[in-house]
Amino acid sequence: MGFLVSPGVDVNEIDLTNVIPAVSTSIGGIVGHFKWGPVEEVVSVGSEKELVANFGKPDDNTYGQWFQAAAFLQYGNALNVYRTAASGAKNANNAGASTINVKNTNHYLNQEASLGADSPETTFFVARYPGALGNSLQVCVVTANNWTSVIDPVAKSAVDQPTGNDFHIVVIDEDGEITGTADTVLETYLDLSSTDGSKRLASEGGDGSSNYYKNVLEASSAWIWPTAANIGDDSPVSGGNYSLTGGVDATTVPGTDDLAGDYATAFGDAETIDVNILIAPVGDVLNSPLGNTDLVADTASSRKDCVAVLSPPTTGTGGTAAQSTPATALANTIAWASNIASNSYAILSSTAVYVYDKYNDKYRWIGSAGHVAGLLANVDDVAEPWFSPAGYNRGQLRGVVKLGYNPTSSQRNDLYKARINPLVSFPGQGTLLFGDKTAQSKPSAFDRINVRRLFIVLEKAISTASKYQLFELNDEFTRAMFRNMTEPFLRDVKGRRGITDFLVVCDETNNTGEVIDTNRFVADIYIKPARSINFITLNFIATRTGVEFSEIAGQQ
Repeated sequence: MGFLVSPGVDVNEIDLTNVIPAVSTSIGGIVGHFKWGPVEEVVSVGSEKELVANFGKPDDNTYGQWFQAAAFLQYGNALNVYRTAASGAKNANNAGASTINVKNTNHYLNQEASLGADSPETTFFVARYPGALGNSLQVCVVTANNWTSVIDPVAKSAVDQPTGNDFHIVVIDEDGEITGTADTVLETYLDLSSTDGSKRLASEGGDGSSNYYKNVLEASSAWIWPTAANIGDDSPVSGGNYSLTGGVDATTVPGTDDLAGDYATAFGDAETIDVNILIAPVGDVLNSPLGNTDLVADTASSRKDCVAVLSPPTTGTGGTAAQSTPATALANTIAWASNIASNSYAILSSTAVYVYDKYNDKYRWIGSAGHVAGLLANVDDVAEPWFSPAGYNRGQLRGVVKLGYNPTSSQRNDLYKARINPLVSFPGQGTLLFGDKTAQSKPSAFDRINVRRLFIVLEKAISTASKYQLFELNDEFTRAMFRNMTEPFLRDVKGRRGITDFLVVCDETNNTGEVIDTNRFVADIYIKPARSINFITLNFIATRTGVEFSEIAGQQ
């Protein structure tokens, strides 16, 4: 506000309505090797149906992370999926070239001008993503001239005969690998033009949008890219049916360490990717290099706004399923956990789980991390993030046929001492998460899941609001605004049973002259977190008939 030189009225607004915003707490994150979908790009899916649509169905090479993702989606509806780069994977194309690799939209745009340069000039179409699934695609270009003699009957059944120089493009699942039914029409694009800049004219009933076929396919198709070779003498306006071949799945399937190492790339930047629960790939056999899933826990602890859920090996040496005795499986679990460093941002589960694969009609052993991560997302819906996800009320696992091993009470004691949360099956009670420990070795409040997640919520919400204090003046007015913003938020959390008490100190005692002169701002927020019940003691006392309860109550 400036100073008035002559009489007048200067109207100003001062916004003192700052509040602590709500923050997400149940967004999952997973890195996996899949048959289809964008590579090295985070895609948000909200259901198993969307998972199939974006990343294809599982097979013997991809089922591990696929079913962990599907498990999470049984409980939550927000999962960020990152398809890792797979060595040797190639895109199908109508020329059958074996050199084309288009990972995602940005990768396509960066090489659009030269795409297909090493293949014949008749390369008109490329499958949207790498993988053999693209070999099931057929692209039909329908023109007025080829309507009667050239075009595939399936395409003709999906569109009318074009007129003039316009043409249609029909994308078909020729082999049925995508939909399960051969010759299923996937996409149709009507009244396209081969002229760059062409529009759908309002005078002809159009909406003014582009009908240049490259623009339309680039913006709308889920299955194909047009290549630079489409322009020129071999333009697809000549019409025809183009079966795509040359698509290749990964020649080397990524291992656990490869996947775990990509979590930092996919989810390491907390400022650009919002994620709350990382689902680690299933642990490798014992003594795997780098501690395998330890890398996922490191990503969570470096972000400080999410947790990582880890599960032990499934079958084979060091596994927790199909072992000779439950004692062997237990020993393998404890040995696996011993390789994982103390970390309050990590959560360990005890065993593999057996699930039904409806896509291939078989049962499979998978890691339990997806289910446990799902319980964390579910507790946010049915209660609050600072409630424990374990037990009979909120710890029920869904869709689990059986466990790798079902620990006894004494075995659960051994697991708990090793920082591992038991998964147990009780007759008539189902399969439960029966522990709420983090992977922190040091005894403290942060060795419990509910306390760790409470502090994540508080730190994330208050730090988000605090950004608006940057570059303000460090005086009592600004400090009072911070207190007036923070204290109502903490009172609300207290009323929702997250904390038992709190204190916010933000005044001249911690913002001294030295602090102010170094352009810093300090607030001390003291929290008494609510604790979950892990142990129940029931004392039954027999008394004589004539005893008054008021005389003995509380004396034992």
